[in-house]
Amino acid sequence: MMAISPGAVCRPDDLEGARRVTAEQHPPLFHPRAPWWGGDLQTLRNWLVPGEPELPGTSERLILPLGDGSGDRLAAMLDTPGHPGEGPLVVMLHGLTGCEDSAYIRASAAFHLNRRRRVLRLNLRGAGPSRPVCGGHYHAGCASDIRDALTMLDSTLVSQGLVLIGFSLGGNVLINLMAGQAAELPVRGLATVSAPIEPAQAARRLMARRNTVYHAWLLSRMKKESTAAGARLSEAERAAIHQARTIRDYDDGFIAPRNGFSGADDYYAGTAGARVARNIRVPTLMIHARDDPWIPADPYEALEKRCPPNIRVILSPGGGHVGFHASGHAETWHDRCLDAFLASL
Repeated sequence: MMAISPGAVCRPDDLEGARRVTAEQHPPLFHPRAPWWGGDLQTLRNWLVPGEPELPGTSERLILPLGDGSGDRLAAMLDTPGHPGEGPLVVMLHGLTGCEDSAYIRASAAFHLNRRRRVLRLNLRGAGPSRPVCGGHYHAGCASDIRDALTMLDSTLVSQGLVLIGFSLGGNVLINLMAGQAAELPVRGLATVSAPIEPAQAARRLMARRNTVYHAWLLSRMKKESTAAGARLSEAERAAIHQARTIRDYDDGFIAPRNGFSGADDYYAGTAGARVARNIRVPTLMIHARDDPWIPADPYEALEKRCPPNIRVILSPGGGHVGFHASGHAETWHDRCLDAFLASL
């Protein structure tokens, strides 16, 4: 069994809640499912295995206004199982160049719907179905976008609270949200999977020689996404995107200046979830794999040594990047870990 450091809930006087969280079951050790051995194959399976899982129940499109005066709105999909159970609304946020229909998002949504939980699949600004209703673009620290969108949800949807789950970049965004911009939101818990909590280290890893193919593929998708029809861009921004030869170039020439940062280094430092995670006050679970080919494990090891008791870090030996396709189970290992986490809340 893999041990999880014991945790407590956000309020030290809530002793019963603390007992529930510390009594959470330890997840079993991750064992890869054949033939997806190693971090690369675990990562690539999300793209190599065709087909999107069918989602039980019904789905409803929501358009959620943002409060920055831009007129931008975020698109979301609200999924409701045939016979909803009690419990918080599960809000999912995708990663870089992803959207509500990314394979890992749909698989996780199906997992929770089959357990009678309502799910909200939220698209970042300019991602997927959000592009037609907004001209802006997301970044690693766009916490205010998520705050604004969630405050627009009908009170009946949030009456039993929210549990936020962020995958990859979406996880880092949610850490930034919960570290300082979520006081008015009824969030009961936060979970992240493969989040780049030190963006500078993640960028360096992606630009490493062993990741040449990954890097080229991801940069191409980033350029296509940010220049899609409806994007609100200046000529200088279009030129910066077109001329970018690396992810760092893209961040330095487009993302950083557009969002008030002096350059890539300032942007990476200013949005690093690892540097603000200590300010999170709700029960939090962070899942990461040591063999993730995109994101180093070092920031998680450092965070684990100094994180407050309400935060748990699970560092698995294997699993790749948002992979965790485990032997003996059709459902991912990270979803089973998240299920135990939700049950503890």
